[in-house]
Amino acid sequence: MGIRFSVLASGSTGNATVVATDESKVLIDVGLSAKKVDQLLKEKEMSAAELDAIVVTHEHADHIKGLGAMARKYDLPVYANEKTWEALDKQIGEIAEDKRCILETGDYVNFGELRVESYGISHDAAEPVGYCFYEGDEKLSVATDLGYMSSKVKEQINDSDVLILESNHDIEMLRMGKYPWNIKRRILSDLGHLSNEAAGIGLCDVMTSRTKRVYLAHLSRDHNIMDLARLTVNNMIEERLAPEDHRAKLMDTYYDRATAWDRLDEE
Repeated sequence: MGIRFSVLASGSTGNATVVATDESKVLIDVGLSAKKVDQLLKEKEMSAAELDAIVVTHEHADHIKGLGAMARKYDLPVYANEKTWEALDKQIGEIAEDKRCILETGDYVNFGELRVESYGISHDAAEPVGYCFYEGDEKLSVATDLGYMSSKVKEQINDSDVLILESNHDIEMLRMGKYPWNIKRRILSDLGHLSNEAAGIGLCDVMTSRTKRVYLAHLSRDHNIMDLARLTVNNMIEERLAPEDHRAKLMDTYYDRATAWDRLDEE
């Protein structure tokens, strides 16, 4: 069947995505309570007990809120790089030593035929990463919580079948919003989050004829709306690429519910 996935939740209130093949199942982050992630997995007709592992992008609360509880409840291996583990230790409680797995940035781990490869991103965390998932000729890339899309990130996520990409904020909504200036400056910085415009411009460099869908993820509830994100990203693409150079469909994600299962081999 190849790779399939569901974005269980995406946004500042919590993030989690499940990636599955016939043989393997991996959870990216547990940014909601373990109880809530359990519920969302059950809605996908899946149990957390079926997971092979949890992989962690970084230590911010909206990505690791339920990590410790879920790992302990189901005795799951947790993969993160060493600096992220150092940052996690005070936040998630005790994890059995044999379940504390080091996956250094740029390395990969195989779960059956599913290959999970990490790559470095720019964000104000200890050593944040994104992930690419491979099985056979299929490629799923996940890139959220990055202040800008570097050439190395573009090289890593280029030519994916499906992308899950941050489109966090509308710049003018953020500038006019209620946040104090130091928070706004952090979000707008190279260690913050991708704007709708930046997501669209970056997509022009990484989409190919192979790319079928792009999920716009990690939207701010205060400084973005999905319709605006989709419109802005699409405008950026249309301004820069000829119609024959892109065919990817822009897809929604949600902070309060999961996306439908998506299979990479589906057009």
